[in-house]
Amino acid sequence: MKKTILFFMFMIVAMSANAQSYVGYTSDNYAGIQGVLYNPASIVDSRFKTDINLFSISATVANDLYGVKFIDIFKKDYDFDLQSKFTPTSNNNAVVNVDFLGPSFMFNIAPKHSIAIFTRARTITNVVNANGNLIDEVKDGLDSSNDFAYSVGNLNTLSNSWGEVGISYAAVILNKNQNFLKAGFTIKYLQGGVNGYANTKDLSAAFIKNNANPNLSLLTSKGLVTIGGSQDFENNSDIEFDANSSGLGFDLGFQYEWRPDHEEYDLNNAKPVDNNFKNLNKYKLRFGVSVTDIGSINYSNAKQDTYDVTGVVTQETVDNIGDVYEFFNDNYTKVATKRGIKTSLPTALHANVDWNIHHKFYLNLNSDFSLVNKNAVNKNSIANAVTLTPRFETRWFTYAIPVSYMEYTGTQVGSSLRFGPLFIGSSSVLTNLVSSNSKGADIYVGVKYPVYQKKFKDTDEDGVLDKFDACPKVAGPVENNGCPWPDTDGDSVVDKDDKCVTVAGPTENNGCPWGDADKDTLLDNVDGCPTVAGPVENKGCPWPDTDGDGVLDKDDACPTVPGLPEYNGCPKPTAVAVTEEFKDLLFDFNKATIQPGSTHKLDKAAEIIKSAPAENFVVVGTTDAKGSAAYNLNLSRQRAAAVVKALEARGVNPAQLKSIGIGSQEATVPATASDAERQVDRKVIVRAISGGEWNTYKKSDLPSTPVKKAAPTKKRK
Repeated sequence: MKKTILFFMFMIVAMSANAQSYVGYTSDNYAGIQGVLYNPASIVDSRFKTDINLFSISATVANDLYGVKFIDIFKKDYDFDLQSKFTPTSNNNAVVNVDFLGPSFMFNIAPKHSIAIFTRARTITNVVNANGNLIDEVKDGLDSSNDFAYSVGNLNTLSNSWGEVGISYAAVILNKNQNFLKAGFTIKYLQGGVNGYANTKDLSAAFIKNNANPNLSLLTSKGLVTIGGSQDFENNSDIEFDANSSGLGFDLGFQYEWRPDHEEYDLNNAKPVDNNFKNLNKYKLRFGVSVTDIGSINYSNAKQDTYDVTGVVTQETVDNIGDVYEFFNDNYTKVATKRGIKTSLPTALHANVDWNIHHKFYLNLNSDFSLVNKNAVNKNSIANAVTLTPRFETRWFTYAIPVSYMEYTGTQVGSSLRFGPLFIGSSSVLTNLVSSNSKGADIYVGVKYPVYQKKFKDTDEDGVLDKFDACPKVAGPVENNGCPWPDTDGDSVVDKDDKCVTVAGPTENNGCPWGDADKDTLLDNVDGCPTVAGPVENKGCPWPDTDGDGVLDKDDACPTVPGLPEYNGCPKPTAVAVTEEFKDLLFDFNKATIQPGSTHKLDKAAEIIKSAPAENFVVVGTTDAKGSAAYNLNLSRQRAAAVVKALEARGVNPAQLKSIGIGSQEATVPATASDAERQVDRKVIVRAISGGEWNTYKKSDLPSTPVKKAAPTKKRK
């Protein structure tokens, strides 16, 4: 079906994904050809002689609008609308990425020079500044919507797919003592795929529901909408790949290594038989910086249309949309058309620090920052991210646990495994297994053919070559000629460093066990209050109650202000307190005149409002179900307005008060019930209003012409 409205709606409400690929893997010294995607300098002085990628793919999904318990979504009875956690804002964001690396390889052409050639296919979808409240309002159609008014603002959506053929070159440019520097660049030929986008400027939308005839409900909009794509979707053309849609891309990167033990493997002094020590990771700290995806794709057959959507359409018109362009052309004014569009790549800055903690254990800190204006039309971008990855790395095996903070999805914990030619991982799998509010899921997998650099013979892998090792089959330190130091108590602290040789204890306490002075089960080294017993979850310290309201600070939403348990330690909300005061507020029969006996209620309510922090309140009048709807509505409006007038007379700021009447629409007692039973529906309630919603209310909704009661009844309202 060529109904591009489906594409447009997908762009607005799509799930998102972080645009980073192979998270937790590319920092591996054995990442090989995958490493060049983030920093082309990584391929020189590699642990591979040659690395051939047979197949690899990375796909990620995440969002800042919906959270789910990931395991539950595979259940047959899972209801996404009911069981997901919805967190709408005025600017929900999204970005989608699928990254496929085809047949690719890297190899060393000289001791200080390497090249790589790769094939790659990518898809990225961005959604920026989507109004989640509006999405929630219209997700089930206008039939299910109530009156609303939202500012859509500057929504920007884009979906783009393309192929790449790239060649990378890297070289060592400095090797002096402990300083080692290498640089690399990549040039990529880009073949455009399918491109589509939508952008709004100062867009607002309001809906007025017609309950009597929903087809006549009105959708009012104002602003500009720009839609376009890689081909003329307006003319319902077939989706096709255009060989003329192409471009160039560039990557540039540097890596610096600090090698404090450089004398042990001086490349300048190494003999050919030593293979230049290429099998060894020689750094203590490695710093990398790169800029990737510089460039754009020119879609020669692309078409872009801009519409002024200021106008009004009925619900029936919206329900009968068949084609998005037909809808826009029939109901709004096209103000601009453009052909031949450039789509920019998701240019990004990457910074990376890798620390060789000890031998095979590493800690990596990586950051990815978008260099693209995310509000710009038809420009791809990534989600900013910071990832901390501890890993255990050997020649044939790597296991890593990436901990990432994504711009849209928050913190995620994943897992990555490399075993010889196979690697698989996810930056979110551990979070998805335990969290009930997961906003992301991703996976990557690949198969390669690695050819490793030669290495010296070191049977026990203790860093002492067999020809110098007094214990070649048992690992030991260099200073002990490759033999292990004795450890009598087996606590991993060798006897020469152990202050309690016969009693096991941790390394940080010199081999002696920690005590527990306050007997709270937390050892003194991790106890925040070692002399006062406290719970484990508070690091051994008692929970405080700063405001003394009986609600501990950990559970207290207002820890410095005394409050009530039912309000999570906060004082009772002003609107609730005032509404309680207005309980049994009495009016004269069939009038909006407040009876003198209710004066004290008004006095107390006014004092509560004046003494509370500045807030805006809407006074809502209601009636019971007895009588006509029109009369009840007018009476409720008059009574609500009378209460506002009485509060203002008692010194309440008029700017804080507005009134509405809703008649009997929230009545719960049938009209046939007794007057005493219907009394519960005759009330005035107060609602606290904040944000833009306040401006949707008038000072009073009293009609200019009084509404007469259809059939007079001598019953109290």
